[in-house]
Amino acid sequence: MQPSIWIVGTSRSGKTGRLVQRFGEWVSALEAISETPALAFAAIGDNRLDLSDRLVAQQAQYPVETATPAGFFLSEVVLFYPLLVERGVVGTQFPLRLRPETEQALATRLWQPRLDEGTLTLPGVSDYFLVRRMLDLLQLAALAEVPPEDIAPLLQQGLAPPETQPNLWLHIGEAIAQWRDWCLERGLLTYGIAADLYSRYLLPDGTYQARLRDRFSALLADDVDEYPAIAHTLFAHLLDAGLPGFFTYNPQGAVRWGLGADPSRLGTLAERCQVETLDPPGETLGTDWADALAGWVREPVLLPELPEAMQSIQTVSRAQLLRETAEQVAQAIHSGQVRPDEVAIIGPGLDAIARYTLREILTRRGIAVEALNDQQPLAASPMIRALLSLLALVYPGLGRLINREAIAELLIVLSQTPVQNPPSPIQNLAVPEPSPMIDPVRAGLIVDHCFVPDPNRPHLLPATAFPRWDRLGYRASQAYESIRLWIETQQAQQQQRLIPSPATLLDRAIQQFLYGGSTLPYDRLAALRELMETAQHFWEVESRLRQMDALRNAAPPSESVQDFIELLRGGTITADPYPVRPLITRPAVTLATIFQYRANRCAHRWQFWLDAGSPLWLIGGGGLFAAPLFLSNWSGQRWTAADALEADQNRLERQLRDLLYRADERVFLCHSDLSTSGQEQSGPLLTLVNAARAIAPQVASQEEAIAAER
Repeated sequence: MQPSIWIVGTSRSGKTGRLVQRFGEWVSALEAISETPALAFAAIGDNRLDLSDRLVAQQAQYPVETATPAGFFLSEVVLFYPLLVERGVVGTQFPLRLRPETEQALATRLWQPRLDEGTLTLPGVSDYFLVRRMLDLLQLAALAEVPPEDIAPLLQQGLAPPETQPNLWLHIGEAIAQWRDWCLERGLLTYGIAADLYSRYLLPDGTYQARLRDRFSALLADDVDEYPAIAHTLFAHLLDAGLPGFFTYNPQGAVRWGLGADPSRLGTLAERCQVETLDPPGETLGTDWADALAGWVREPVLLPELPEAMQSIQTVSRAQLLRETAEQVAQAIHSGQVRPDEVAIIGPGLDAIARYTLREILTRRGIAVEALNDQQPLAASPMIRALLSLLALVYPGLGRLINREAIAELLIVLSQTPVQNPPSPIQNLAVPEPSPMIDPVRAGLIVDHCFVPDPNRPHLLPATAFPRWDRLGYRASQAYESIRLWIETQQAQQQQRLIPSPATLLDRAIQQFLYGGSTLPYDRLAALRELMETAQHFWEVESRLRQMDALRNAAPPSESVQDFIELLRGGTITADPYPVRPLITRPAVTLATIFQYRANRCAHRWQFWLDAGSPLWLIGGGGLFAAPLFLSNWSGQRWTAADALEADQNRLERQLRDLLYRADERVFLCHSDLSTSGQEQSGPLLTLVNAARAIAPQVASQEEAIAAER
């Protein structure tokens, strides 16, 4: 029997390449190619795509199915749902997956009476984040193989309740159980509920185990230090069934610690494997300095002597820091020292000010900027806001959701002409902005004289209702009349019930006014696809709920449209569209948070560590609420502030080691004495900042300085 392989190494030590190589050797030793596929796991979706490409390139003739742990549990529950129905675990409704934004909205609606009466109240935490914490608790428990009914006792054992709410953990446990039962009655699945069904009912089932053994011929798992405890049970079962296993493990990884990962539990699988240890990568800063810097940060007694490759950029204010960082990046790129795709700007948290300022300055200097997994609320896009306003115009009873400013924005966005011959994505050029046929001044005139607000049926009057309509010009008048007549047509069809769903109306508007998105740059096209996927999912769930609730079914469609508009306008960040990455990319400077950078396994010649003196390097990204209580190595004692500090310190050391192994030549520590709020910064990396050699500031032109301040 082929022994299972356990590959251990630091970041960028070649673990994934070695995994693919050992799997290829196993395939080559087979007498015949099996028709039964191998099962390959990766921690996140982007890594799964990369692993799939590498396996196909290495062994194209051998079938391989790739998945993430959460995606695998969900797909297995859906696939074997009839078995769960037969066992009496779930109802007979066909399963329907809930996206996170819909899950939050429905859970809030279900728990609203408890929130209003005060039984669910956590001091200093808003209702929105309390609901999110409770949903996360269900998912953490499921991934740790903890039954939902044990959540409350676990919280009582590990956390002190608020003085004003001594029974809060019991109430939270009851609410979570209520949510789980409510979803199962309606056939709704979240990642947490699917993981719970898989670990408690499906995986222990003998029929499922027999099918599982017959469906796969080998097991591959990359970066198992990022996997939850339930994955250990699944992998152990597959190994017991005789499948050869190929695993990679990074002792200093654990990027998803606090988000459900249990590296200690998964690490015990090494006892069943032949262990291979890879040498650290040779040409990175981490090879010589990772351990030293991690030790200095933990014990900052002596001032370290940093290498010449680590320098600092120091300013007084954060605005100066952002401008100076961008100038240093631009100067290095224009002088030919480094290419745009060899530079990364990394921070513990990138706020909107930092993203905008860095992008604006670098773009003005002709340098493309790519924000890694930049998740923004859909309503932050003017294009999306215009489409939501369009919904409120077509469906009756939604006049209070729109105002004059929203209608003016709608006219500007929907009158834009496509860019002729846009630059190729591989060119290092910014896509020019499309020019609207109705500019802001004319849009304001039209709204002042032609928009009739009304709570039930707001509408637009012909352009001739404006006494001086000749001032609008021919192009603007024609564009306005085209928009108005199209809206009137849709209103008439809505009254005749010729529009199947609001998602259909959105698709019609995109085809009519935005040319199907074919002329848009990738980020705006992705926003449109997010909107359409969210809308289709929202009304699919709405249809399911109307089937189960006669009172809800009797409500007019406008109510669900209002819920959808308020959901997106409330700042909801929706799930990424599929696929999550463009097919063609251009050389660009990478903007990322520490978590995004590490999770996507990026590496660059130069790294700029933004806000190096910020306390967020220690306390930022600490994981989900009560996550340490669900780990296999939890002591069972009450979680204290000292425990939290030690966990933060361990995470900081892992981050430093990982980032240094992902830097080839230089690291710039970017520090401002004052934060955005004006407070002095004294984070854990301040000792390194003071020890590094400060580089001379770049003198920006007056025009660029003014633009940056704006």
